[in-house]
Amino acid sequence: MTDRIPFFSQAATFERLWPSIEKLLEEVFHSGKFSHGKQVGQLEAALAEYTGARHVIGVNSGTDALVLLLRACGVRPGDGVLVPAYSFFATASAVVLAGGTPQFVDIDPKTYAMDPAAMEAAVTSHSRFAMPVHLFHTMADMTAVTAVARRHGLTVVEDSAEAIGMRRHGVHAGLHGVGGVLSFFPSKTLGALGDAGAVLTDDPQVAATVAALRHHGRTGRTLNDFPAISTESALPGANSKMDDIQAAVLLAKLSLLEEHIARRAELADAYTARLRDTPGIIRLPRTTAGKPDDRDVHYVYLIETEHRDALVDHLDRHGIGTEVYYPLPLPHQPAFAHLGYRQGEFPHAEAAARHAVALPFHPDLGTGDLDRVCDIIRSFLAGTRTTA
Repeated sequence: MTDRIPFFSQAATFERLWPSIEKLLEEVFHSGKFSHGKQVGQLEAALAEYTGARHVIGVNSGTDALVLLLRACGVRPGDGVLVPAYSFFATASAVVLAGGTPQFVDIDPKTYAMDPAAMEAAVTSHSRFAMPVHLFHTMADMTAVTAVARRHGLTVVEDSAEAIGMRRHGVHAGLHGVGGVLSFFPSKTLGALGDAGAVLTDDPQVAATVAALRHHGRTGRTLNDFPAISTESALPGANSKMDDIQAAVLLAKLSLLEEHIARRAELADAYTARLRDTPGIIRLPRTTAGKPDDRDVHYVYLIETEHRDALVDHLDRHGIGTEVYYPLPLPHQPAFAHLGYRQGEFPHAEAAARHAVALPFHPDLGTGDLDRVCDIIRSFLAGTRTTA
């Protein structure tokens, strides 16, 4: 029986890195400080150097990073936050958890990011923030987004959870507005063993507020500082400290990040070369990085086809894992039914939700497995065309 090809795996990477990971984990175990300790501080410094951010604050998930960033930027009840209609649920739920109200905007079908023209049309008297999302392999048009924001007095924060390594005009994703976030969920370009996240910002006040909010609102030095656990809290914060075990894993994996980004680019090019002009495929990923100081990074490899659901079932029967991103646009999620959005208001987001599927994609994926995936896709789509 042919081995199953999973949508994601990092087994080979962990085997390769285990000596480095083990050494860092031993330091954690010997320190007796398993959360909010030395390894977290080292990771923050390493990420600041990599991204160019003046401040990096490690937290326990990408979702919490969004919530704490929005709170630190001053989101208040009644504040409208413009967000794309097509994204992971946390993009919009973070707005609600921070106290704001999501205002949904249709996407640019080329980038899957918030369309600047639709964003401008969606601005109301309640709009106070804009939160573009950098999805899959490329960034939102931050030049246009920030121009719209300036015209309407909006504060820009970035959901850059998927965007480590992405840059425009030499500036890392998450640093084009007040701040951004990173997610280190295991499948991300830089992934941990579990949940972890970070806030990126050049604003010292935002950084200080996020740092306090992550540790029950305690201000001043708390990282790797046992006495600070009993100090007074100045803000109603949360318990969102990063585990040192996750920080240790991420420090080890950071050494391979550029190699993994390059491998992801190779895999994306290979998929595109094999699937280009395949009947039944509506869209393959398109790069938008146009200058030497721009860079796209493939987090997933996403295709669109009108036969999406049937293709997913067919691939599964052949032992190939996929992931559907995202089958229900955010405005149509039950949690946001009270906002009154209707079917048809977001045509590009709704089309992506019907057609998009991500194929197996990770640095450990072999070229032979990629060839098998593509052969099965081409064969299936050719059959659907014949029987249509």
